[in-house]
Amino acid sequence: MTLETIWFCVIALFWLGYLFLEGFDFGVGMLMPVLAKDNTERRVMVNTIGPVWDGNEVWLIVAGGAMFAAFPGWYASLFSAAYLPLLVVLLALIGRGVAFEYRGKVDSDRWRRNWDRVIGIGSWIPPFGVGLLLATTTLGLPLDADGNRVGGPFAALSLEALLGAIAVVGFSLVHGAAFLALKTEGDLRHRARNLATRLLPVALLPLLAFLIVVQLRSGDLWTLLLIGIAVVAAVLAWFRIREGREGQAFAALGGVIGAAAVAIFVALYPNVLPSTLDPANTLTIAGEASSPYTLTVMTWVALFGAPAVLIYQGWTYWVFRKRIGTRHIPPVHAP
Repeated sequence: MTLETIWFCVIALFWLGYLFLEGFDFGVGMLMPVLAKDNTERRVMVNTIGPVWDGNEVWLIVAGGAMFAAFPGWYASLFSAAYLPLLVVLLALIGRGVAFEYRGKVDSDRWRRNWDRVIGIGSWIPPFGVGLLLATTTLGLPLDADGNRVGGPFAALSLEALLGAIAVVGFSLVHGAAFLALKTEGDLRHRARNLATRLLPVALLPLLAFLIVVQLRSGDLWTLLLIGIAVVAAVLAWFRIREGREGQAFAALGGVIGAAAVAIFVALYPNVLPSTLDPANTLTIAGEASSPYTLTVMTWVALFGAPAVLIYQGWTYWVFRKRIGTRHIPPVHAP
């Protein structure tokens, strides 16, 4: 296996890590207006992701950085074409992070409600934008011979790309509900579990539909097998969450997004960005990879850096593994 292929797989793994980890904390933010009955329960929901949400965002930075270093042409063509959506995603992420820190700084219901709205908006936009980005790199852009997008800033928009964006949003909703059922206790836990049970069969349909689109366009026997694994994992997650086995359901949902992401990148390989104008303009792994020296240096850095990140994140999740309930939340006090 060449270094170019190895780094294509590593980048796919980074995107998978982002979808899995950020998926549930985006879902928690999206579900705050739906599940929480009062400010105390909203504080419980925020505290379930409080120690981990910023660490989860590291995966987005690493995925983008790895694309830039390993396949600069892929990064340049895709990110420049998606400049406006990515700018909106960035603003939403900034607002969401500020809202987490500021919502408790003033003892005012109006103050908290406004910041909670920012959390909600900032949790809906990024999964939609990231889904649109990944759908675009899978389905392709109108690229000329120089790798430049032909047409306006919305030239890449299509029903299939929007379906991919909705698929990531739907997965995040279900993943967030399952995570809340796993991390909370009491009435909030039961409501989250019931919501996840009702949501799962509907919210994962866009993901299945998008996988079918990918299969029909560029799939093979391997991608069909992976889609089958994703479907089986989704059915297993539904049965487990219904029976109150939240940990098993959460793990099964990880299998859903894992199999789906691998199917998408397997279908894309050996391309990195198809051209919808002329197949000859398609960007490939071999054509867009950095020099062997650059990839070798990146590999050594990753061999030392990746384990450190994984160990730190694993330790964080272990330390904050216990359930949280309203009894753990102290009374509101003026700063």
